[in-house]
Amino acid sequence: MRLAITLALAALAVTGCARQTELKPPPGADLPPKPYGAATRPDADDLLDRPVQAAPERNVELRVRSEPREEDPFDLPPEG
Repeated sequence: MRLAITLALAALAVTGCARQTELKPPPGADLPPKPYGAATRPDADDLLDRPVQAAPERNVELRVRSEPREEDPFDLPPEG
């Protein structure tokens, strides 16, 4: 049983070492058309870049001590 687990983990580790090459569309396919209003057609690397809105930077300050919560006007008991 240990041998099977070891082999499975080794196979998983080897598959994680894939060679990275430049991305290209498959044969017979093409990149998406130029967006409306864009000056140029984006290439594969441009399409992989995430806009800031998709991954915003966090600006949350960590709390170093407990503080009482502010009153929440929407924290109402259930009706019934």
